[in-house]
Amino acid sequence: MQNPVTGRRRFLVNSGYAALALAAYAGSPGISRAQDAYPSRLIRLIVPFAAGSATDVMTRHLQQHMSTTLGQQVVIDNRAGANGVVGAQAVMHAAPDGYTLCMGSTSSHSIVAAMRPNSMPYDIVKDFTPIGLAAKSANLIAVHPSVPVHNLQELIEYSNSLPKGLDFASSPVGSSNNLAGQMLNLKGAKLVNVPYNNISQGITDVLAGHVPVLIYTVALLPHIRENRLRGIATTSEERLVQAPDLPTAIEQGVPGMVANAWFGMFGPAQLPQPIVDKLSAALRDAINDPTVNSLLIEAGLAPSYLSPREMADFVASDIAMWKDVVTRAGVETH
Repeated sequence: MQNPVTGRRRFLVNSGYAALALAAYAGSPGISRAQDAYPSRLIRLIVPFAAGSATDVMTRHLQQHMSTTLGQQVVIDNRAGANGVVGAQAVMHAAPDGYTLCMGSTSSHSIVAAMRPNSMPYDIVKDFTPIGLAAKSANLIAVHPSVPVHNLQELIEYSNSLPKGLDFASSPVGSSNNLAGQMLNLKGAKLVNVPYNNISQGITDVLAGHVPVLIYTVALLPHIRENRLRGIATTSEERLVQAPDLPTAIEQGVPGMVANAWFGMFGPAQLPQPIVDKLSAALRDAINDPTVNSLLIEAGLAPSYLSPREMADFVASDIAMWKDVVTRAGVETH
């Protein structure tokens, strides 16, 4: 029979060897040089939405500046499908070497967790490494000029005065503007959703007076400036640079009424910290570049860099918020 003391000594020695081996591996010149030399070839940045989408346009504004900073070409690869899930999955399965990344969004890395609780192919928190938040995009609440309301409290009161409530047009169920209407209902409104797969048709129907209310992005601003729509509120934390005269919902006495879309960069899980730091710094510098910053604002976005740690907290909070809205509003999920 083995002496217990001898057995314990052997265990400790072996454990020590294992620890030394791990330390040697982690600090080996080859591993260190590979991370120091990163990137040494082109970087594939997957946009999980079609060319011309808001995510795609924003990413292309950042692309060249990041390529220059990193010293290697950043190539955009559009992988649309399932509200961003298809492209995000491709990144989840990629090697954690920093050469395959994802420009995710609210749809692919937040709301999908609330809308598909039983069929998610990935865990947003566990299967990705946050690199940095790039920008936010607020939703606007607008009405046809024939609707007798001029602020958010009047809209809430008027919607409750109608037996069937007030119809509102939005993008498909599960979009941030769609769920913004559900959030407003939780704040006391009585709105009935009319979702459009083609939001352009939805805008046309509201401009024609067929649907009284519209919740969508800053793409509505030209119609508001031309008085074809009446702007009621933004769903952002602060007033928009693009619409300084349009008050937020919070300013109008609806606390917590924040429903932004956002865009941020992710890598696969276990992406080495030195690589994360290089990528995040390149993203930050691109966002802060005056020319790029102006392009983002002109595109209706709010440049909003967050560090990897800050972004991780932000995404976790956003997922929790949308799960709460979907559950309390009784939105159908799958």
